[in-house]
Amino acid sequence: MARVHRTLGWAALVIVALAGTARAQEVAHKQVEVFGQKIHYLEAGTGPTVILLHGLGGDTSNWAATVPALASRFHVFVPDQIGFGQSDKPQINYRVATLVDFLDGFYKKVGVTKASLVGNSLGGWTAAAFTLAHPEKVERLVLVDSAGYSPERTGGVKLSREMLLALNPSTLAGTKQIMGLVFYNKQMINDQMAEQMYAAKLRRGDGYTINQFIDSILRGEDYLDGKVSAIKAPTLILWGREDALTPLAIGQAFAQDIAGSETKIIDRCGHVPQIECAAPFNETLIKFLSASSVAQSQGK
Repeated sequence: MARVHRTLGWAALVIVALAGTARAQEVAHKQVEVFGQKIHYLEAGTGPTVILLHGLGGDTSNWAATVPALASRFHVFVPDQIGFGQSDKPQINYRVATLVDFLDGFYKKVGVTKASLVGNSLGGWTAAAFTLAHPEKVERLVLVDSAGYSPERTGGVKLSREMLLALNPSTLAGTKQIMGLVFYNKQMINDQMAEQMYAAKLRRGDGYTINQFIDSILRGEDYLDGKVSAIKAPTLILWGREDALTPLAIGQAFAQDIAGSETKIIDRCGHVPQIECAAPFNETLIKFLSASSVAQSQGK
């Protein structure tokens, strides 16, 4: 696991205990059909549109502490990406390009023409790839402990199947090991939480999806190396300093490659700052996204 700690560049885990923090009356559970597949999503608030994208093995509950903070100012959409959560899970060869196609289809089905994208881990990779493919549809981009670069780009060692399979634990012990990489605050890791997370993973039934993404990464598909310099949307790189899955070196590479991007590093925080460090995360996110709404109101 030490090599996994140093080199893995993508993943996020659902945190079941936070799923109920948003008040039910403020958030609507909805679904649309994209390419014949059911996509479950949350919708809340009014104002400029913001779409939140979870990471590998995650779902809408990854943003349970974010949605209420944004909903008073923004029109928030939170999809379970295809293959995850309550969305359909067709048995296909999943890759980031698949998520980009489904996000574009989601835009069309819910009537969004332009939105700010906020993506964590695999969701950040998807958000960046979508911005490259559809720049006219992205107002602002926020990369939260994002994946997307090859190990060669950031100085990591070559990834192996054995290393990546640790992201798809099939035992309670494996789940607890992954939690140790996700969180900086080890007090958040205990037997009860591990049991809840393991049970939630089994209920979601996303093991096939995760394995297909592992195969895709091993094939070297959809890496962002040498591409993100084309991103022109205002970009915030938001990172947990102690992230052990997508280390800060990856965030620094994004900052180097995306001209004019802003960087915010949250100390004593791991791979999912929207959960572990919700207060500073939300404050930073709202400030960045609000700059877009101010500019729009002033006709800029």
